[in-house]
Amino acid sequence: MIRHIVLTRFKPETSESTIADIYDGLSALSEKLTGAQGFTGGRSESPEQIERGYMHGFVIDFDNWDALQAYAQNEEHQALGGQLVANAVGGIDGILVLDLDV
Repeated sequence: MIRHIVLTRFKPETSESTIADIYDGLSALSEKLTGAQGFTGGRSESPEQIERGYMHGFVIDFDNWDALQAYAQNEEHQALGGQLVANAVGGIDGILVLDLDV
């Protein structure tokens, strides 16, 4: 299984409702794609408070690398990813992506 982890530093003017809309779209997409499941996302509530500005994140699990690749190439994913980039501090520089083989 591949765990896709995305952390975002959103611009201060990006509303929580805008973030929720993006995450709702990603959750719905993960339910439609074969080999994708388990979307979880939201704002950090860490008591450690060492997010370094990455206050929001989400995780999607994929059955394998092919399923992750299909997600990456999906037009709906690319549009939602564009919204993430547009609302992140510094564009793509405000986003961290980790893919772990778990």
